[in-house]
Amino acid sequence: MPALAMAADSAQGLTTQTALTAETRDQGGLTKATVAITVTGEDGLPATGAVAISDSGKSLAGTALDAKGQAKVELTLPAGSHSLSATYTGDSTHQSSKSATAAVQAQASTTPTFGVSVSPATLSLTAGESGTVTVSVTPQNGAALTSPMFVTLSCSGLPDYSTCTYTPENVEILPGATAAVTSSMVIGTQAASTTSSLVRSNSVSWAILFPGALGLLGLAWGGRRRAWLRRLSLVALVGLVTMMGTTACSPRYKYYNHSPEPNPATPSGTYTISVNGQSTDGITAVTKNTTLALTVK
Repeated sequence: MPALAMAADSAQGLTTQTALTAETRDQGGLTKATVAITVTGEDGLPATGAVAISDSGKSLAGTALDAKGQAKVELTLPAGSHSLSATYTGDSTHQSSKSATAAVQAQASTTPTFGVSVSPATLSLTAGESGTVTVSVTPQNGAALTSPMFVTLSCSGLPDYSTCTYTPENVEILPGATAAVTSSMVIGTQAASTTSSLVRSNSVSWAILFPGALGLLGLAWGGRRRAWLRRLSLVALVGLVTMMGTTACSPRYKYYNHSPEPNPATPSGTYTISVNGQSTDGITAVTKNTTLALTVK
């Protein structure tokens, strides 16, 4: 029985412990929080995978753990009290776990700005699949706006052979607004293609070129008593051979006679994607961002 119990625990994976600490600082009238996360297994070794950060249950950001089982995320917090926590999603050998909450107080500011958050904060895809994440742009001190604020969304840090699109790409914050405006972000990955060797022939071309070549050879042979006809035939034959050689080297020839190279798949792994929002008043640009943890299988 003890042996069976040990086997069951091994099948379920190692239990983990997630720890979160947060340090805050004032920057330009806003509160910046640097959140540090560490995830360790019951064997004392670091875990791998993705972590989601939330504020009183609301999703804020996601990040990938490094080789030491650690991650750092910088957040811009609106004025007021916050309760930050981190949830480790687990991997093939580790169980999920959640940290204790860290209380953070953010100071008030009179500068109109915005914050960016994502939900869900972690996304897991098999190469070739796509997934949707909701990006929320939340006004901060919207009452101080004298005209609409337009925020352009983008992303960076994507793995090779993957894409990121927004609908809409630009969102509008109206003066006095307090509610978040959202955009749908679709992340697409690429599966490896399984193309096989494909050989095609251009039968029409050969139907014209081959009899034509024989005809010209016949003319050249038959015109041996007529020097001018022989010379004309040889010139035509050289032109035909040149055209055939040029055709064989053309992209069209390669397309018909050689199969295309297979498309590589999006590399597997866990990545930290930066989700960015930028606004400008024509003089000063304001950029806010958060992170998303993307796992590609």
